[in-house]
Amino acid sequence: MNDFFHAFSRHKGGIIGLIVLALVAAMAICAGWLFPDSPWDIINAPYMPPLSDDALLGTDTLGRDIATGIAYGARVTLVLAVVSTAVSILVGITVGAVAGFYGGKVDQVIVGFIELFQTIPGFFLAVVLVAILTPTIGTVILAIALVSWPPLARLVRAEFMSMKHREFVQAAVLSGQSNTRIILTQILPNSLSPVIVSGSLMVASAILLESALSFLGLGDPNAMTWGYIIGASRSVLRDAWWMSVFPGVAILVTVLALNLVGEALNDALNPKLARKRTS
Repeated sequence: MNDFFHAFSRHKGGIIGLIVLALVAAMAICAGWLFPDSPWDIINAPYMPPLSDDALLGTDTLGRDIATGIAYGARVTLVLAVVSTAVSILVGITVGAVAGFYGGKVDQVIVGFIELFQTIPGFFLAVVLVAILTPTIGTVILAIALVSWPPLARLVRAEFMSMKHREFVQAAVLSGQSNTRIILTQILPNSLSPVIVSGSLMVASAILLESALSFLGLGDPNAMTWGYIIGASRSVLRDAWWMSVFPGVAILVTVLALNLVGEALNDALNPKLARKRTS
């Protein structure tokens, strides 16, 4: 564990990304203290530019404060991204572990099922699902999770296939441990490194996917998210640039921070690979 923290602390990009994520999370948690008004309240005239009275980042088409919307939107955006990633990780680990451990016909059936999902473009599938099920936070989470789990399932499957023949797994089999116990206590803990790295990147992808859906008008109209703010301003991009630029910057900075953290985690959890890249 000390080696991991030491390796992570040496990655300057990862430290910067972690600080940025901590600031974004703090803004989301303290949104009610920083901005007492609701993000839906009309606080000024529409189309007020940045640095106006009572509107640090300007107002939208209805006179709502953009800064307040970004602060409160961070809550929903981050929760939505984390929950959808958690669901996709749970599904991906389960499917990949069963396929990689049992192999044979079970593996063939599961791989075919994974390939079925991967033959359909992920964004197109998410759009269709949300459009059919009506846009809500629940349907958006479901859509993001359904298009995110197949790559992770393939990754977990490969890890299980490479580890199930290791000596410690064979020793567990000879000792009479059940397959479930072997999967959960022997193989899975040793396969979590790539899953952790992929999880951080999946959160970033979930934020981008939710923003794209909201931009097309397929986000939850009752939830203030960064994507919703950009989507609401798509018809006035030329006249009120601040309505889309500031939430866009929030998305950009958060996604970049997540990618930096993911890269640092990869280097810390795979030190041999990191040394090869630097040599």
